[in-house]
Amino acid sequence: MSKLHPTLEKVTQRIIDKSRDSRKRYLEGMERGLQNQPDRSSVSCSNLAHAYAGAEEDQQALKTSQGPNIGIVTSYNDMLSAHQPYGRYPERLKIYAREVGATAQVAGATPAMCDGVTQGEDGMELSLFSRDVIALSTGVALSHAMYDGALMLGICDKIVPGLLIGALRFGHLPAIFVPSGPMPTGIPNKEKQRVRQLYAEGKATRDDLLESESKSYHSPGTCTFYGTANSNQMMMELMGLHLPGSAFIQPGTKLRQALDRETVHRVAAIGHGGSDYRPLGRCVDEKAIINAAVGLLATGGSTNHAIHIPAMARAAGVQIDWTDISELSSAVPLLASVYPNGSGDVNHFHDAGGIGYIIGELLDNGLAHVDIMTVGGNDLTDYAKEPGLEGDTLTWRDIGASGDDTMLRTVADPFHADGGMRLVEGNLGRACFKTSAIGPERYTIEAPCRVFSTQQGVSEAFKKGELDRDVVVVVRFQGPRANGMPELHALTPPLGVLQDKGYKVALVTDGRMSGASGKVPAAIHCSPEALGGGPLALLQDGDIVRLCANTGSLSTTADLSSRTPASAPDQATGVGRELFAMFRAQADEAERGGSAMLVTAGL
Repeated sequence: MSKLHPTLEKVTQRIIDKSRDSRKRYLEGMERGLQNQPDRSSVSCSNLAHAYAGAEEDQQALKTSQGPNIGIVTSYNDMLSAHQPYGRYPERLKIYAREVGATAQVAGATPAMCDGVTQGEDGMELSLFSRDVIALSTGVALSHAMYDGALMLGICDKIVPGLLIGALRFGHLPAIFVPSGPMPTGIPNKEKQRVRQLYAEGKATRDDLLESESKSYHSPGTCTFYGTANSNQMMMELMGLHLPGSAFIQPGTKLRQALDRETVHRVAAIGHGGSDYRPLGRCVDEKAIINAAVGLLATGGSTNHAIHIPAMARAAGVQIDWTDISELSSAVPLLASVYPNGSGDVNHFHDAGGIGYIIGELLDNGLAHVDIMTVGGNDLTDYAKEPGLEGDTLTWRDIGASGDDTMLRTVADPFHADGGMRLVEGNLGRACFKTSAIGPERYTIEAPCRVFSTQQGVSEAFKKGELDRDVVVVVRFQGPRANGMPELHALTPPLGVLQDKGYKVALVTDGRMSGASGKVPAAIHCSPEALGGGPLALLQDGDIVRLCANTGSLSTTADLSSRTPASAPDQATGVGRELFAMFRAQADEAERGGSAMLVTAGL
């Protein structure tokens, strides 16, 4: 294992220094939480009777406090394929708890929307703020003070960050995240992409498109492209919040069940009452947050995490920003090529060595912190292995070399020398540019801009042929305060068509792009956002905009100083958007996490 890379050391120390006061306040709060954790023998009998009434065969064990009681926070629904397997989890987890003298109860449930279902629809404007709602729901679930540990059942986009933010407010408890695994591989991703573009050009029918999509998203389990959901699972491994290697084991397998069983046994063993206390608030520290960012960069993960990582960090009293992430990216090479950055999906990635291989490479080259408190091992070295079964016994084994160098490579021979997420800034603000999904020949785009205030406006202009030229498409008033910062993934096919015609095309927006987006160069999450007078509100059609990942530039040659900001569209209603007005009104900038809840909580 190598000495820590100097860039990693520098950024880590900077984050520790600027987090000193907030981290101290957080840990003091968690210590108070531990001291105030009630001894249930002193709790009102009426309170306890309410809590035990539905426990059926576990009632006696709860009454006599025979062992730790584990709270299950579930995001189950059967509309979201990744979370459909969770339907039967509680009854199994309770059985596993009884095996070690513990009990388990479903403490509560959280919403779990599917961005794949709401993509391009009005409901997508609720997506980012659903993370705040999930965190609040987690807080409500664990507020009953009946629990000695927690199991967090969640996988997808805003759900894992929301669960972690909520659970961190109960950081005196141990908590382990429980994935359910990806669906089997469907049609090749390039074929799916081909049919999408044909449909965008009017060369494929809706029936053709639905048939293609249904062959890709076809069964229970996580979608298999390397988007936000699977990036979540990677981060939980790099932070040591899963059992090692459990992220991408498919649902319904014996190995999946063995990992679930061991997870329950483990959370029961690391509570305050035992000799191996591992509270969540101590596991998630500055080094664990750095590891999450490093893993994201090394694997070409979702740009959504440029928003989620700062938000999760704030919940633990840790301060990290895009300058930190961009500087880490300069030192962390891209070691994985998973669709949309490559041709294979997460099943191929896992079969080639997966996250364990990535962790081993990072540790061997001083690019990750080994000395973090994990839930499932002595330190992060235990996560550089893969799980397996010897008969019915769960074991972990060394991974060895990459099983496919088109999918996984070494630090000495990476796909790219850097992690592919760069900060671009200038007189149009600060934004993120994901270079890992596009070729270097597209790192610089300079062209007249065409300005839109809605995604629908872009689609209409595309259909009319108005964008058939070199163009920087600017989509503004898509930030947290304007409309909840929806993903604009639906723009990828038409912009990809323009690019394939030979035009130089880029996207600049204060909105988000999906974790599955790539191909077209984009400056996303522009901050400050247009609403409130951010510089995107000053742009006009025809202004020359320059976007350059090489120089880190996002600028216009236009003189913006005398212009009046454009008016934002009226905030839309319907599908519950009016209920989220308070979130929009309070939300902070994307670089701080785009959260209303963290602002009002003073974090």
